[in-house]
Amino acid sequence: MQPTPAQVDAAVEAFRMLSDATRLRLMWVLSSAEYDVGSLAETIGVARPSVSQHLAKLRLAGLVRTRRQGRRVLYRARDAHVRALIAEALFHADHEVSGIPRHDD
Repeated sequence: MQPTPAQVDAAVEAFRMLSDATRLRLMWVLSSAEYDVGSLAETIGVARPSVSQHLAKLRLAGLVRTRRQGRRVLYRARDAHVRALIAEALFHADHEVSGIPRHDD
């Protein structure tokens, strides 16, 4: 069964959001736990305003969710599908750069 045009458009948008190195790094970190903007900026070594801008784009694209904890806003990868997408993309990249044999050819 072919994906619908809406499904293809949504997938293209997700890949477009993940095509930026900073956003992909953010998503990798957010795949394992919740973080606030300051902690994310420190973890990936990017200025806080830049992290905030990237998080806003990721949130609009539906790739991250937020939760308030007092005055802080905590971010996390939206769901298991998004976390799996990030993991698989980076596992694929590991094969590309390390020369690890493919699982199935």
